[in-house]
Amino acid sequence: MPIHDWTRVEAGIFHHFHHGWITEIADALNRGVLPEDYYALAEQFAAGFGPDVLTLQGLGNGNGNIGGAAQDLPSSSGTGVRLAAPKLQPIAETDMVFYRRKQKVIVVRHVSGDRIVAMVEIVSPGNKAARNPLRAFVQKAAQLLECGVHLLLIDLFPPGPRDPDGIHGEIWQEIAGREYTAPPDKPLTQVAYETGDLVRVYVVRAAVGEALTDMPLFLEPGESVPAPLETTYNAAFAEVPRRWRRVLEALPP
Repeated sequence: MPIHDWTRVEAGIFHHFHHGWITEIADALNRGVLPEDYYALAEQFAAGFGPDVLTLQGLGNGNGNIGGAAQDLPSSSGTGVRLAAPKLQPIAETDMVFYRRKQKVIVVRHVSGDRIVAMVEIVSPGNKAARNPLRAFVQKAAQLLECGVHLLLIDLFPPGPRDPDGIHGEIWQEIAGREYTAPPDKPLTQVAYETGDLVRVYVVRAAVGEALTDMPLFLEPGESVPAPLETTYNAAFAEVPRRWRRVLEALPP
């Protein structure tokens, strides 16, 4: 199923879909994608990433080094098998407020102490609705990477005035101090962050009408599983009320 143009509907419709997609991804991860000593939960936090995550995880676990390179990834499939990270050349070193406060994310934990190892975030309009929520989102992402939490972000909304190169452009500037230029013909973003001695970034750009790519979800440095984005998107979209599916599936004027 192609990616739909979610700018056609109000934020509340995407909010409904967002909740369903989060649940579908978490369930799929728990049905055999994750090794048996990991599990995924849909958890609710304020402003996207929650401060309680950082409290539980503890600050200062990472060494704060930033490196790696952004590169395209092919689609991946299969379950229950960890994937080796591709070898990368290291780089030298509003009305949206209600939805933002109710944001859900997927938290992947290891059974040893239930420690958080990774998070999956689906960006909502509220995350980019104003300067403060966008800044809070970007800073929290940087803090999680510094704490050793791997991230997978999916942004199905085009860049706006506050994120001219998409959400990844803002995060990359925050953690690496470098600019990232998004291709204008591929405005949507799927990005996996692998954190360890360096932060490595894997970016797949997309456009409305294209299929999602199953992205690597890193559990430890160098070890990942494929996050089933395409099949879970389809399952969640099937639960969107028919009235709004028709709007989203209509051909553009």
